[in-house]
Amino acid sequence: MEDLNRLKVVLVEKKKTSKWLAGELGKNPSTVSKWCTNVSQPDLQTLKRIAELLDISMAELLILK
Repeated sequence: MEDLNRLKVVLVEKKKTSKWLAGELGKNPSTVSKWCTNVSQPDLQTLKRIAELLDISMAELLILK
């Protein structure tokens, strides 16, 4: 599967953990882990919330080709 998001990289850049993000979103940590490894992807509404929490644009979370 092709990588579609940069969530793992952005979390490191922002010095945040996937566990922190899961707590902020009210999601299971294993779900966030799957997003970080690009096994699955968050829906657009969740992606927007992640961008807000990390104070970045949605585009910065995506790998655009």
